[in-house]
Amino acid sequence: MQDKKPDNVVYSTNEGYHANVLPYATNVGAPAIRIDDVVSWKSRGIENVNKELGNKFNELKLQYQKLMEEYEWNELVYSAKFSFEPVIGEIYHLYRDASGVNFLSLISPLEWNREHIGTFKLNSDKKWVVLDGNRM
Repeated sequence: MQDKKPDNVVYSTNEGYHANVLPYATNVGAPAIRIDDVVSWKSRGIENVNKELGNKFNELKLQYQKLMEEYEWNELVYSAKFSFEPVIGEIYHLYRDASGVNFLSLISPLEWNREHIGTFKLNSDKKWVVLDGNRM
């Protein structure tokens, strides 16, 4: 004669008493198993990450634009005509002559009437720093 097991006992003829390995509650007093709604958590996380990455992208884009502007100014000054060796820390002025050729000079734009492109200072890295530029 086979013993009848009560309804609230988890028993299998193959596995015996195995309530402890089941993925669901088998007792009336067990806590309810609820699947958390992680969709809203994920969407908030995605929104925050996208905002942060967007901000970093905009910062990098601004840095890139500044770098390109520095490059263009330096390219313009280094391609200009001058017959002296510039001194680090001195202020120089870039002009365009009547024939359209750019040249570098120590003479201030207040001292003569030439087409002034910009005022620059040579730093210790041999990079021209724009103090006043009309071109860009």
